[in-house]
Amino acid sequence: MEEVKAYIESGILELYVLGQLSAEECSEVAAMAQKHPEVKAEILAIELAMETYALQNAVEPSANIEDQIFAKIAEPKIVPLYDNNDGKVRKLRYALVACSILLAISIGALFSAHKELKDANFQITALNSDKEKFAQTVSQLEFQNAGMENRIAMTKTDEWTTVKLAGVKTSPKAEMLVYWNKVNKNILINYAAMDLPKTDQAHEYQLWALVDGKPVSLGIFGDSERAKDAVKQMDAIEKAQAFAVTIEPVGGSVNPTMEKMVVMGAI
Repeated sequence: MEEVKAYIESGILELYVLGQLSAEECSEVAAMAQKHPEVKAEILAIELAMETYALQNAVEPSANIEDQIFAKIAEPKIVPLYDNNDGKVRKLRYALVACSILLAISIGALFSAHKELKDANFQITALNSDKEKFAQTVSQLEFQNAGMENRIAMTKTDEWTTVKLAGVKTSPKAEMLVYWNKVNKNILINYAAMDLPKTDQAHEYQLWALVDGKPVSLGIFGDSERAKDAVKQMDAIEKAQAFAVTIEPVGGSVNPTMEKMVVMGAI
């Protein structure tokens, strides 16, 4: 359905109605219209819109326009007509002049209608973009609210210890919070209370606990998980003296890459 929608919004149907496509492109549009009812319906809607616009914007010729036109074309004939068809020829000439005038008016109206349709499509695209931005803003606010509620809930009980991890020399503005449950030893991190350097697709974050002077991995996490939950549970640890985060290759490392450390904090 997205492919059909994109095809309709491409502007090719308007050019098809205006007769501005090649034979091959016309065949393609006809095939799409036969295959997809919504394409056929859009073509009919465009034709109706252009016809309505042409009728609403038709210009009434001035009273003397006919005399002026006939004065231009009624010049001496090089080959005179000697049969009895003068009346028919004159009527045909009148009809051709009238058709030419109507054709010129219709072409102008059609091009104007095509421009208005394109402008309308641009406006619809802009509205869809604004709608997506609004939805993203709402989602981000809901995410931050969920993170704040979890943060408040954990600070109301004595079971949780909140450890603040601050940026190191290579990333002084980085920060995050680690929550350690003293009863069941669970470890939680809060995405809504986290500001770490961005990683590329080949790297992610790894949380470490310093236990008796040795680093112990508590699991990996990445930016892509932000869209799921504000809070993420890491591996539990019985005891620890400090926590730290490093940037490691996707999947994590056995030992921390010290030069890639971004935050650290003691309990």
